[in-house]
Amino acid sequence: MPEPVVLVTRRLPDGALDPLIEAGIELEGGTEDLAWDRDALAGAVTEVDGLVCLLDDPVDATVLRHGAAGRLRVVANVAVGYDNIDVQAAGELGVVVCNTPGVLDDATADVALLLILAASRRASDAEAELRRGEFTGWGLTKYLGRDMSGAVLGLVGYGRIGRAVAARAAGFAMTVLHHRPTPTAEPGYVATLDELLERSDIVSLHVPLTEGTRHLIGRAELARMGPAAVLVNTSRGPVVDEEALAEALHAGTIFAAGLDVYEHEPSVHPSLLDAPHTVLLPHIGSATVATRRAMARLACIQVRDVLQGRPPAHPVTLPAR
Repeated sequence: MPEPVVLVTRRLPDGALDPLIEAGIELEGGTEDLAWDRDALAGAVTEVDGLVCLLDDPVDATVLRHGAAGRLRVVANVAVGYDNIDVQAAGELGVVVCNTPGVLDDATADVALLLILAASRRASDAEAELRRGEFTGWGLTKYLGRDMSGAVLGLVGYGRIGRAVAARAAGFAMTVLHHRPTPTAEPGYVATLDELLERSDIVSLHVPLTEGTRHLIGRAELARMGPAAVLVNTSRGPVVDEEALAEALHAGTIFAAGLDVYEHEPSVHPSLLDAPHTVLLPHIGSATVATRRAMARLACIQVRDVLQGRPPAHPVTLPAR
């Protein structure tokens, strides 16, 4: 049997590949920052045993069939989300899929809090005017935002990152509510999304992208939030109907929004780019040196473990239908 080979689709942080190198596993790729298209990836996986990929690599059924027809046994996504991977097809083909939860919770929660603060206090509007030379001095009614201290924060999704945001919100004396499809039996649980939206001053999204969460927040949901509300999204872009959000911001249906993810990344809806009271970040939720290194290293460790006959720490499986 040939020695195992792992394809790495992008250059990873220093030290991330060490678990594979130390195990004597041969590496391909890992030197460029260019995204792969489906055809190129499908051709490349036919002669490898493992794949370390990023969330914008299209590991669909076609790619997986090509890989499984050869030697592919494991795919590790350097991300918590895995909507770029056809997990159902992988399961049917016997290919293990892994992700990297846990190591990026704090970094992403920090960015969620950053967006809550910046959007609530109109930081982007104020900075933009200052940079344009329009700041003429302090004014009693200039750049008026919303108080964060004492506000009601509604978390949609209550996994690791949602809980980390809740812990940070305690420092601002916020009342924290949360909603998820299954009851948590914890203080602050709200049974329906509609009730959460109506009761919250700030809504922060922390759900995976599934068919059930695509456009979870649309026109009807935004209307329920009210004109003083703030929406923050650090989960996945398609969870929000971007066109509806842009309309709501321009119309004043909600007060502000803070986004780190977008429906059609890297494109951003043109109406969002000039929407009032809007903070836009280029998907930096996990972007710290230590966090990105830990994510990439965890992905590599799991590929190594599978290729050496051990179960991965974080296998991804779909719920039974």
